[in-house]
This record gives sequence, structure tokens and C-alpha cells, in this order.
Amino acid sequence: MGALLEQVLLRNGLLTAFAVIGLTLLLSYRLSARLCAGRIHGSAIAILLGLVLAYVCGSWTGGDKGAADVPVLAGIGLFGGAMLRDFAITATAFGVDVRVLRQAGASGGAALLLGVLVSFAAGAAVALAFGYDDPVSVTTIAAGAVTYIVGPVTGAAIGASSDAMALSIAAGLVKSMLVMVATPFAAPFIGLDNPRTAMIFGGLMGTTSGVCGGLAATDPKLVPYGAMTATFYTGLGCLLGPSLLYLAVRGLMA
Repeated sequence: MGALLEQVLLRNGLLTAFAVIGLTLLLSYRLSARLCAGRIHGSAIAILLGLVLAYVCGSWTGGDKGAADVPVLAGIGLFGGAMLRDFAITATAFGVDVRVLRQAGASGGAALLLGVLVSFAAGAAVALAFGYDDPVSVTTIAAGAVTYIVGPVTGAAIGASSDAMALSIAAGLVKSMLVMVATPFAAPFIGLDNPRTAMIFGGLMGTTSGVCGGLAATDPKLVPYGAMTATFYTGLGCLLGPSLLYLAVRGLMA
């Protein structure tokens, strides 16, 4: 029976990946509700569990693909690969209405640009501090600090190594988790209690999953507003990362 189940899971790798991710999310949201009273969003717990699973599987198999190194979980490599990532970016772009951004006003637009530039600069500083000295790697890791989608998109466009792209994703995941966890605690101190500030907050932070998770734990009614500008933030980062920001880094490091 065990051998038959293993064969079924191996032959349907992508479906197995969907099932594993679904069970992980189910467990994460229950832990969030019962242990944290929803103050730490289930998405943050799911990301943490995913990172732990990737580390355990990679250490156990001696591979470098995390959970995908385990044959039964190989479908996770496709589930989290470039194809579905690019599909998600395209789907997000089609869901955006530029006219809606006007609701945030000039402050929302300024928050978008400032959020991308500050995050990129912070990521570049960290990359330099850890000894990276080529413009491609620095730009890719810095773009990851913008979001974990902008990082690999930028890296793929400018020819970054797989190591730099992996670091960019890790940087974006850490940022996403920090935003999710910190938002409910910071909200009373920054006036995050109305749609306008939610849009500005989404533009500054940018990580859509982090902003949505954090706002859901703060006030679910604010989620659409923060998600709207956070979506624009991702698109803006994907445009600026492999173009103007890369040229700026290359010029400064020349």
C-alpha cells in the first residue's frame, strides 16, 4: 500500500505539491488563530514553515533545491518555479487599473517611488557589506529587498547567477514576514486606520503578501487599499530594477 501511494505521488508531482502547500496553509492559519489570536498572520507562519521544510529536506538529501530534492516533493520545484511566478506577475498586472491609483493622490505616488528606492538602497548596502562587488549580483540582491518577485525578475533580465537570485528571494521573504508580523503592532503608532494611510503604507512597503497579511491582522477592511498600491509597487520595481536601477549601480561601481 505504501509503495502504491508513493508511485501515485511521484507520478502526480504538481498535484502533490498543491496538496502539501494546501495542508501547510491550513495548519498555518489554524496556528495563527489558536496560538496568536490572528495577530501573526497565517501567511507569515506558512512562509516560516516552508523555509524550515526546505532546510530540513536539503540537509537530509544533501541537495540544493530544498523540498524539491525529495522525489515525492519534486513537484514543489515546478510549483515555485519561474513559470508560475511569471504567471502570477502577469495575472497581477491584468488586475491593475491605473485610474484607481489616483485615489491615493500625490502622496501615494511618492510613497511608491520612495518605497522602491529605499528598499533597493538598503538591499544594495547589505549586498556590499557581505562582499558582493559586481553590479549584477548587487542589483539582483537589492531588487530582492524590494520584493521577492522583483529580485528574480531583475536577475533573470540582467544575467545574474542562481546564487544571487536565491539570495534575492530570501531577502524578499524576510521582508514579507517582517511586514506581516510588525504591521498590527505598528499600526496604532503610524495612524494605519483608514484607506488613505493603507494605500500609502502599501506603496512604501510594497510586498503584496506582507502588506495584505499585515493589514488583515490589523483591520481586514484595509486590505484592498494596501494591496492596490502594493501591486503597483511590484510592477514599478520590475520595470526599474533591470533598467534604471541596474544602470545606476553599474555607473556607481564602475
